[in-house]
Amino acid sequence: MGAIVLAAALTGCIVAPVPPPGVVVPPGVVYVAPTYAVPGPGYVWRYHPEHGWGWHHPESGWHRGWR
Repeated sequence: MGAIVLAAALTGCIVAPVPPPGVVVPPGVVYVAPTYAVPGPGYVWRYHPEHGWGWHHPESGWHRGWR
């Protein structure tokens, strides 16, 4: 009986995280939440077409040197 309850509890839908207001998710791209805190003032969480999601600053560019 316990195995049936466990199997029923583990089946279901996987819900994708909802991006916060202001984050633009391009069509066909899955939103991935940041894994570390914002590196400084002015950075926004943005999608990079080659590297995926990362922190971007309008003047400093991508955090960790993405181009």
